[in-house]
Amino acid sequence: MSTTGKMVATALCGTEMKMLKDKNLQHQHYPIIMGHEGAGIVESVGEGVSTVKAGDKVIALFLPQCGECTSCLNSADNLCIKFKQGETHLMSDGTSRFTCKGKPVYHFGNTSTFSEYTVMNEISVAKIDAAAPLEKVFLVSCGFSTGYGGAINTAKVTPGSTCAVFGLGGVGLSVIMGCKAAGATRIIAVDTNKDKFEKAKEVGATECINPQDYGKPIQEVLFDLTGDGVDFSFEVIGNPETVAAALASCRESHGVCVIIGLIVGVQLNISGHLFFSGRSLKGSVYGGWKGRDGASKLVSDYMAKKINLDALITHTLNLDKINEAVELMKTGKCIRCALLL
Repeated sequence: MSTTGKMVATALCGTEMKMLKDKNLQHQHYPIIMGHEGAGIVESVGEGVSTVKAGDKVIALFLPQCGECTSCLNSADNLCIKFKQGETHLMSDGTSRFTCKGKPVYHFGNTSTFSEYTVMNEISVAKIDAAAPLEKVFLVSCGFSTGYGGAINTAKVTPGSTCAVFGLGGVGLSVIMGCKAAGATRIIAVDTNKDKFEKAKEVGATECINPQDYGKPIQEVLFDLTGDGVDFSFEVIGNPETVAAALASCRESHGVCVIIGLIVGVQLNISGHLFFSGRSLKGSVYGGWKGRDGASKLVSDYMAKKINLDALITHTLNLDKINEAVELMKTGKCIRCALLL
């Protein structure tokens, strides 16, 4: 049961940037249309599709919600079993809906948003408010939801707590927003790019630090700043060494560290001594939101002015300027660049 949609807005996320940089992440399925963060309008629907119709505004979802598997039926779980369909880079019937010069082109992340038109399974699109501005709410497709939900749903940040956020890209800033919304009193932003500090404070960070300014490990710096470590830490870079530092920066008694950055193809090297305490290390996918339900809710919250997505969009380009967006991301001059079709 598939839908064809016209993409209106999309963006580069950390996943695409990592795949461009790290050859170990480059998959054997090529040629491929990448992109997994976007929003558009349904153009047509296949047989059996009942939850969306032509003309509906939708959010594209790399994390589907079939509504039938054990994960979807569990209120505390969001990793729909159909998520793994994306690993085949094909539709659920084992075929591709894209061709170039008569040869098949593979899908990416259940979505393939770097295309004027794309085809997705019904369970990979979320119908949203018809009045929602797609050039803003496309961030709910991945970046904002992943970070904001990582703080709200996965870590369950508590009022009055102290948090540390490692990495100040679009997802990291969304984590800060989530920590602030949850009532954290102190939110320490950590990044080697000082140019991002102003934006971090704008969205809720109480202070910003650059690890390169200190002659000792960042976890020791955070212990000096807080006295006994942070209550919640978030690794939003995807660096194994940073994960170890983020966990070590947590309070021994009850600190929680959440891995949000993409880490694949590597082993984590973490001292077992860190777990001889009350610390815990958690993973998070799409911020713990169930795909379709979460996306619709967050768009509604945006329309009700409960959340602010606008602050995360620092540049806007047409899709044919995507290589310029890549360079902006590489140089750290961009938080999120909206690519419009």
